[in-house]
Amino acid sequence: MTLSDKTVLVTGANRGIGKALVEEALLRGAQRVYAGTRQALAHEDERVTPLVLDLTDAAQVRRAGEAVGSLDVLINNAGVYGYDDLTDRAALEQQLAVNLFGPLAVTQAFLPRLVESRGAIVNVLSLAAVAAVPISPAYSISKAAAFSLTQTLRATLAGQGVDVHAVLPGPVDTDMVRDLDIPKSKPQSVARAILDGLDRGEEEIFPDPYSQGIAEGWDKGVAKALERQNAGLVAAANQ
Repeated sequence: MTLSDKTVLVTGANRGIGKALVEEALLRGAQRVYAGTRQALAHEDERVTPLVLDLTDAAQVRRAGEAVGSLDVLINNAGVYGYDDLTDRAALEQQLAVNLFGPLAVTQAFLPRLVESRGAIVNVLSLAAVAAVPISPAYSISKAAAFSLTQTLRATLAGQGVDVHAVLPGPVDTDMVRDLDIPKSKPQSVARAILDGLDRGEEEIFPDPYSQGIAEGWDKGVAKALERQNAGLVAAANQ
């Protein structure tokens, strides 16, 4: 999937990885980029169409789905992050509302367009999806659930020609983790690596040096083998 002359939608497009993905998609010749944000985003490039899109607002998600006539690539990038100790149920519910149910709602809203184009879904997750970060358990739980959602969509949508990709970055230098004193990758380099992985058809995309350390082991590991085995159940049921 190359982006030349394609239509792309990026959620959380106002900053960080989302903003970098919008710019990178334009550099790669995207015909139209829908920039999904909570408030309308102004952009100097006429190929960018602002799209007011709060993932937790069902009416906004529905209107956004109706406003987009065609779509080749949906990038579910919007998310929230926070510190907690699992004593506050509301914190977990907020993380799940944005990081799990948000991408699910957006995917359902735009799925008919993606089936028509035989397009792709790219879910920007985190390494926390496969190994919990103890200082942010609610975030880790929500991303692990979103990763399971991604794997499920991959298996169930394969027969409709829609590819589904999981992005598993390590720490990225964004507002989300600004106060963490650890090595971080730049959003621009992460965005380039995400779209490179999409070009190559990688199911799991490890877009930075930190995450690259597990890339080869992941593809050959037991978790990936089990996913492929389980996906075969869907294929067998559809025969």
